[in-house]
Amino acid sequence: MAEKEEKLFAMLIYLTSFFTVFIGPLLIWLLKRDESEFVDFHGKEYLNFLISYTIYGIVSSLLMFVLIGFILAPIVGVLALIFTILAAIRAYEGERYHIPTVIRIIK
Repeated sequence: MAEKEEKLFAMLIYLTSFFTVFIGPLLIWLLKRDESEFVDFHGKEYLNFLISYTIYGIVSSLLMFVLIGFILAPIVGVLALIFTILAAIRAYEGERYHIPTVIRIIK
C-alpha cells in the first residue's frame, strides 16, 4: 500500500468514529490491517481508546451518585473529542501517535 493511502486510511479510522463509533473504524482496521502496519497500529490504538473511554464514561456515570460524576462526565467527553481530532491529524501526518490516558489492552 502506498504511504499516502496508509495515512488516509489511518486518519479515516478516527474520522469515521464521529459517525459510527465502533463499526466504521473496526471495518477499516479489519480490511486494511494485513496490508499496512501503520493502519494496524492506528486501528489498535483507536480500539484501545474506545475501550478506555467507555470504561471512563461508565465510571463517571456511576460517580454521579456522589455528584463528582457531573464534573467528570463532561471532562471525559471533551477529552475524547480532542484526542480523536489530534489522533486523526497525527495519523494523516504519518506519526504513530499514542493517545494519552489510554489503557493498552490490544497489543
